[in-house]
Amino acid sequence: MKIRNYRAPDYIEIADLFHGAVHGISNDIYSAPALEAWAPSPPNYDFWKSRLGSKKPFISVSKGIIVGFIELDNDGHIDCLYVHKNHQGTGIASALLEYAVKEATERKAQVLTVEASKVAMPFFKKRGFLLESHHSVNRRGQALINYTMSLNIKHLH
Repeated sequence: MKIRNYRAPDYIEIADLFHGAVHGISNDIYSAPALEAWAPSPPNYDFWKSRLGSKKPFISVSKGIIVGFIELDNDGHIDCLYVHKNHQGTGIASALLEYAVKEATERKAQVLTVEASKVAMPFFKKRGFLLESHHSVNRRGQALINYTMSLNIKHLH
C-alpha cells in the first residue's frame, strides 16, 4: 500500500468507494434510508469531480486499486476518511490518518478536527481524539448523528 496525492482521473473510483463504504454500514447503526441520504444512489460523479478537485485528498493505493482516502483542509479539519468496504480493518485508515497528522504538522496546524459518524467515532477516540459534542445533521430529510472531535497535534511535533 502506498499513499499519494489525488489525481483528476481518480474521482469515479473514489465516488464508488465512498458509496460502497457508506452502504456497507449495518442498518443496525444507520437505517437504509439514512444511508441513502448520506450517499445517494447512484453516485453523483459531477459532484465528486468538483469536490475532489478542490479538496485534493490523499489516496491509499494497493495493487493499483484505490482502497482509501482522506481529505485534510489547511486548517486541520478532516472532512472525509473512508476505506473501501473490502479493505476495512487492515490498517488503511490508520495509515491515512498518520499521513494526515504529518501533513498537518508540516502545515503548522495545531489541532485536527473531524465530524465522525457513529462508525468512525471509536476509531478516532482510540487514536487520541477527544469528543467535544454530538449533533443530528439533516441530510435529504434523514437525521444523521455525528460527533465533533479534536486532537491537539502541537505537542506531537
